[in-house]
Amino acid sequence: MYPENTPHPPAVRPVEVHHPTPITPAVAAPIVPVQPGAIPSVASVVLPDGRVVTGYAINPAQPEPLAAKPAVSRAAVNVALGGVGFLAVCGGLLLLTTFIAALTALITQLIILAAVIFGGWIAVQVFSASGSKGGTTVNIRKAVIKRNRFYQ
Repeated sequence: MYPENTPHPPAVRPVEVHHPTPITPAVAAPIVPVQPGAIPSVASVVLPDGRVVTGYAINPAQPEPLAAKPAVSRAAVNVALGGVGFLAVCGGLLLLTTFIAALTALITQLIILAAVIFGGWIAVQVFSASGSKGGTTVNIRKAVIKRNRFYQ
């Protein structure tokens, strides 16, 4: 299934060398040397071991002026603003919960009122029927049907 390993030397490939070709612009612009506006002064320094180092003098970097510190830190201002926002939200939440509690009490009272009125109506129906003989009286063409009996 698989070919057997046969020792053979590694393949030798010829080395390829790539020489890039430079891209030349269509119109070559002449290079004009630009002189600096002022020639800096040259300074020479003798080192302790006797060597002389020559170079341009560099002005030392000036540190930026420190900004004046505010009287109150930014963190304190942020904490204070956060506290004011929290108080505003708490007031709104307090009003919202008060409104919800009042609405719940109103709905509860309306349900109780409906139950009392309905219960009173049922009680009137039950207790008023016991005072009469009961039954339903229906007049049909001068005939009276009372307690499932027919009278003329």
